[in-house]
Amino acid sequence: MSLRLENLKPNEGAKHRIKRLGCGESSGHGKTSGKGHKGQKARAGAAIRPAWPGGQIPLYRRLPKKGFNNAQFRTVYEVVNVRDLETRFDDGDVVSEETLKEAGLLNHRYEAIKILGDGSLTKKLTVQIAKVSASAKSKIEAAGGSIEAPAAASDSEG
Repeated sequence: MSLRLENLKPNEGAKHRIKRLGCGESSGHGKTSGKGHKGQKARAGAAIRPAWPGGQIPLYRRLPKKGFNNAQFRTVYEVVNVRDLETRFDDGDVVSEETLKEAGLLNHRYEAIKILGDGSLTKKLTVQIAKVSASAKSKIEAAGGSIEAPAAASDSEG
């Protein structure tokens, strides 16, 4: 028997009879159509989310709202490791915010940049980033590079 369009049929158990609701008592799904008597779940459009506690006060309202959180005032750092500088920059390059963007190392939203010391560095780089960890500083200087203060952006008064 060849596989032809007229011979195709669904797998065994893949098709089911539809449950025909409200077709009389003898159908087994008459009268209340499998929804029981009254109540929230018997109504049209009833959809109750899984964590709904019924008439009880929800958990998020029962817990005390106390204290203060400084998270909204934190500084969001974009982290760049020394190993990233090794792979993306050549010997003698200047590492600044602009060159890091061009190298594709700054991808997220950030307020400041920090160079961390993960990895090794063999190239002599001039780093113009304000925040540099102690281990990164020692690795940059050991490779013959230097860390300078970043060039201040000139403010134009209107």
